[in-house]
Amino acid sequence: MESQQLFAQQSNSVKEVTIAVEQLRKAMINADSLELDKLAAPELSYGHSGGLLQNKQEFIHSFTSGASVFVNIELSNQTVEIVDNTAIVRHLLTADTNDKGKGSGTVKINILLVWIKNKAGEWKLLARQAVKA
Repeated sequence: MESQQLFAQQSNSVKEVTIAVEQLRKAMINADSLELDKLAAPELSYGHSGGLLQNKQEFIHSFTSGASVFVNIELSNQTVEIVDNTAIVRHLLTADTNDKGKGSGTVKINILLVWIKNKAGEWKLLARQAVKA
């Protein structure tokens, strides 16, 4: 009985995290500062494929300032692993960009996301690291 209950909890957590990842994808495209703030943990560590590391405020500002502009984002090959109150998500991100001062471009990067479930039962993005695909 315990293993079935654990499986059901993990299955539900995978669904919740998958929804949170999709909300993050949309918030990045829409530069939605309220949604980005809601999804990110206060301790966010956001790593870019070029080596830039941002905290939560810098992460949100990069979208609201136009420094990071995603025209579209496609995620593929996604895996979600739940360990207690932590989720490890990996996927390939392919996107069209239009960053301020750089013009249009494309990116193809492998992403590692770490999500934590807070005391209120909400999944928050704690860490992200990108590497060139």
